[in-house]
Amino acid sequence: MTAPTSGLRSLSLRDRYRSDQEDVVTNFYVPAFSVATSYSRAVGYFTSTSLALLARGIDSFAKRGGTIRLIASPHLNEDDILDIDRGYNVREVFERATIRELDVEQPEMVLDGLGLLGRLIAEGRLDIKLAFVEREGRIGIYHEKIGVFRDTAGDLVGFTGSSNETYGGLVANFESVEVYQGWVAGDGARALRLESDFQALWSNQTPYLSVEPFPDVARDRLIELGSGRPGASLPGRDDALVSPPAVTTGPAELAIPERLTVRDYQREAVESWLGGRGRGILKMATGTGKTKTAMIAATQLANVLRQREEPLIVLILTPLQHLVDQWITEVESFGIRPVAVYESSQKWLPVAEDQLNEARLGQRPVVAMVATNASFAGDRFQSVLSRISQPLLVIADEAHNLGSSSYRSALPLNATYRLALSATPERWFDDEGTDALIDYFGPIVYELGIGQAIEMRALCRYVYVPRLVELNDYETQLYVDLTSQIAKRLAAGDRLEDADPNSAIDFLLRQRAGILGHAEGKLAQLRSDLAARRNLWFQLIYCAEGQRPTEPGDPPGPNQLRDVTSMAGNQLSLSAHPYISETLRADRKVLLRRFGSGDDLRVLVAMRCLDEGVDIPDARVGYLLASSSNPRQFIQRRGRLLRRADGKERAEILDYLAVPPSSTPVNFDVERALLKREFERANEFGKLSENYETTLEALRPLKERYQLMDM
Repeated sequence: MTAPTSGLRSLSLRDRYRSDQEDVVTNFYVPAFSVATSYSRAVGYFTSTSLALLARGIDSFAKRGGTIRLIASPHLNEDDILDIDRGYNVREVFERATIRELDVEQPEMVLDGLGLLGRLIAEGRLDIKLAFVEREGRIGIYHEKIGVFRDTAGDLVGFTGSSNETYGGLVANFESVEVYQGWVAGDGARALRLESDFQALWSNQTPYLSVEPFPDVARDRLIELGSGRPGASLPGRDDALVSPPAVTTGPAELAIPERLTVRDYQREAVESWLGGRGRGILKMATGTGKTKTAMIAATQLANVLRQREEPLIVLILTPLQHLVDQWITEVESFGIRPVAVYESSQKWLPVAEDQLNEARLGQRPVVAMVATNASFAGDRFQSVLSRISQPLLVIADEAHNLGSSSYRSALPLNATYRLALSATPERWFDDEGTDALIDYFGPIVYELGIGQAIEMRALCRYVYVPRLVELNDYETQLYVDLTSQIAKRLAAGDRLEDADPNSAIDFLLRQRAGILGHAEGKLAQLRSDLAARRNLWFQLIYCAEGQRPTEPGDPPGPNQLRDVTSMAGNQLSLSAHPYISETLRADRKVLLRRFGSGDDLRVLVAMRCLDEGVDIPDARVGYLLASSSNPRQFIQRRGRLLRRADGKERAEILDYLAVPPSSTPVNFDVERALLKREFERANEFGKLSENYETTLEALRPLKERYQLMDM
């Protein structure tokens, strides 16, 4: 029988598409759109950016009179969920959320996509419905992901998969799609069942789900946009689809949220800071709620100033942009819409100036600004700061970062109130920077160590599993050569403890750390550990940076992060995704939401981006393939895993320590001094774990070899 030359049967479809192997959009969606006449899709979330990605297929689809039925959940923010809980009409909240999606400032190509959407609606060839879970008086998000294509011959292709109809779901994430061809034996029944499930959804006949029409006001807005942008050509895909958040103003009084339970230690910390006349450092273990504690302190201060009829200017400083976004969410929960100070000053400067003027005129009791350290230190923002004469509170998150000479010189001297937050305020081998921070912010006024936090159940318990991995022959030779060179530098008077970052010995130490971090044997051990935990959710993997060091003249070694992501996704079939500095800010939010929902993303693979401030309390298992000798890094990573969450009793930390074979000829004293720094981390992790005795036994052979039993 001759294969048909058109329709779905003409396509060379596979039964599975995975984004680590190919472009799912280009290889599956676009070809299917090019021959189908109807498309039915039910997904968790939908945004207009997916239209630009699918444009080539949709253009052809639309010209042939194709029809689309789409069921999706709107994006709900914290205010929407609170309103629903308070009894607001669900459909009105959904209408607001849908309009908000359309009101976001978008690039031209996304507006072109929205225009195509509007034209399809106007022509009666696209219909959208909104779905939500409605059970026992609670509202939930509809997460199912199914789809069906049909063509003129009546053939159908059904598919299920982890992708949402969003930019992140179709391109940026690690995704897979299972495909069932209706004319293939064994697949046909599955494809028909998917179509039947969709029809039940569309008819609002699925128990515990409510499926409602798309809001008329949103429909009219799309149709209007479509009529104003006729025939615009659309790209198949473009990284510029993610829009910057709009900077807006909002309510201006701080108040502790009704749902927030202030813990005794947070109250004690705030009282200690206020007792220090509003200056001091809170040295609190990662995961104990420093952000909320700081906002409680700011609220208490604002209440005192309001009685005096004085405004409060709150400036929050963070090292990274994604931490600005997290702080904004936190500040908003206390009743204030802050100004985000990063990127172009054209976005934030007019808003900041307007709000500060209102505060000067007594029209605004609180102004809140959240800035990255880099934007804060820039000339534009420094000019704004220099003109503030009202009471100013500076809150420094991860305050140790401000101890560098460039940042500490930018700290405003006109700040009456100063609050520094850090689990590790002491700067690594920088007494001058540490002293400068204390001089500016004041002394440590409250301290909550990790042991105490675990004991009072502010953090969860954990087990610590050290994995000793031997270097292979090639790595051992590089390691021996570097150790020999380090020994010569030490003999010449160089020091390990305070090596200059640009010195020869620091370069050698970093090369040696690279060999240990990238040790090939770690991947085999990790594969075994992941396989044993393949049914668990909420797993983090910290990889070594860069590529595996090699001999001079040899090509660079493999990239560990890439290998680990492929191992988890390809070999073990775990849904995994990298979370790195290149990950777009909007996509980071999506990844963290997917990871925390326990829906379709089991593993995040990172290098350093999850070290500071990222709020992922659901993380339960951490694999540390590489760590620096700086104690701040492993303290931050441990704290990231010990945050409390519903249903989380304990965490597990697996620490991979690479060592040379016992027969390796190295300078004993130098090797002992270097390994001692590695064991300091293992001891710090082990002593507060639930299985300290097991940890001691695992490390005993190596400690005996290098005479480190006294540690």
